[in-house]
Amino acid sequence: MTHGTARDDHDHHDDDDASEAAASGMRHVLVVEEDAARRDRLVAWLGAAGYTVAAAASGELALTQYAGAPVPLVLLDLDLPGIGGLELCRRIRALDAARATFVVVYSHRDDLDPLIAALDAGADDYMAQPASVAHLRARLVVAERRIAQEGARRAAEQAAASARYLAGIGEVAIALQHEINNPLAAILAHAELLAMDDEERGTSNDSVQTIMEQARRIADVVRRLSSLRNPTSIEYVPGKRMVNLE
Repeated sequence: MTHGTARDDHDHHDDDDASEAAASGMRHVLVVEEDAARRDRLVAWLGAAGYTVAAAASGELALTQYAGAPVPLVLLDLDLPGIGGLELCRRIRALDAARATFVVVYSHRDDLDPLIAALDAGADDYMAQPASVAHLRARLVVAERRIAQEGARRAAEQAAASARYLAGIGEVAIALQHEINNPLAAILAHAELLAMDDEERGTSNDSVQTIMEQARRIADVVRRLSSLRNPTSIEYVPGKRMVNLE
């Protein structure tokens, strides 16, 4: 019986990590680390785990990269030059109103003060300086689970908002039918009587015809609104949207 080597076990773990990353949909990570050797090591570890990795050597560069292309996961050192790790975390949160990015910060100091400061700045997770693949892998598992849970929560909120939106449209349609159809029917009836009088006299009144056409148009809009089942919105002028009644 042949036993797998340590290298085989390592490759097996990397394959598992790549599968987990792909399944979660979280394949892009931004690494922010000043030290070139540590940065290269983190990039290599994350690449082997199946991630697409962007790297920055300073807070300023990281902020520029994130603003141009937000990523679902940021891994950053608290002790950065220029814009420090805490300030970078705050600025990422300012750009990430939906909190769609999971921020993991790490420090060379192993005490509570950096942890508390990082959480106050908006970090999602904290660890000491990642010293091994296993150490980093554990934090990635946490990040993936949290991102999946947050995605499920947002999807549930969107579904609930959509349900409320549909219910609101239904209530509006009922109100319109009640408040518009009755007076609209009276307008049409009177306009048709006027049109009949004109016909008997052998004359034509364009204003009466216009009233009838526009009244029928309003009735058709109310009918289409009340029959909507899966309403969508369209942009009718730049920056303005309305319900699509087609």
